[in-house]
Amino acid sequence: MLIPSIDLMGGKIVQLVQGEKKALEFENFGDWVDRFAKYPVVQLIDLDAAMGMGNNRALLMEFCRQLSCQVGGGIRQPEEARGVFDAGAQRVILGSSLVKEGAVDVEFASRMSAEFGADKLVAAIDSRGGRVAIHGWKTITEITPAQMIAALEPYCSAFLYTHIDTEGMLQGIPMSVVQALRVVTSRKLIVAGGIRSQEEIDSLDAMSVDAVVGMAIYTGAIKV
Repeated sequence: MLIPSIDLMGGKIVQLVQGEKKALEFENFGDWVDRFAKYPVVQLIDLDAAMGMGNNRALLMEFCRQLSCQVGGGIRQPEEARGVFDAGAQRVILGSSLVKEGAVDVEFASRMSAEFGADKLVAAIDSRGGRVAIHGWKTITEITPAQMIAALEPYCSAFLYTHIDTEGMLQGIPMSVVQALRVVTSRKLIVAGGIRSQEEIDSLDAMSVDAVVGMAIYTGAIKV
């Protein structure tokens, strides 16, 4: 399944390359809402909140009002998750908050799962060079994606794996990496990072893997 991605920064929809260089930005929000309205879920990320540089809460709430969204970016406390759910999010994506002092914070994951239900939580696993990256992809840990999945399996309904090495580059996501992760979890697996064609999405779907797509949509490589 294709999951369109909306990344928010500075009050605009943006697309970054490897989480750093801004490549595209848009303010025609209504056009994208219309294009994405038919999809069962849209991924909505507040990049400013993820990087600790403010937030786009009002805009996020507007998108949640019009689209069925899974929302992430800077959600570090139960109160912040509750606010996102109150805004209309269907699921919350947890990322950096799942790592503490260089290890997977199972206690936090357990607490969030007990409060909101595992079915409402998506665990984000952002990988650079085969290691989990946190804090807006700036801090590289020693944790591998497989280790993080094993630790968090009981506490979420899905894993969102982002291959930072190819993110935003339209070079395709390495299928061997996806296949290796698919076999280590029984949960829904969602992947992102350079996905560039419908054929690639179909190949992922054949593995029971959903595809988050941003750059390919916004550049017109994939039509929605």
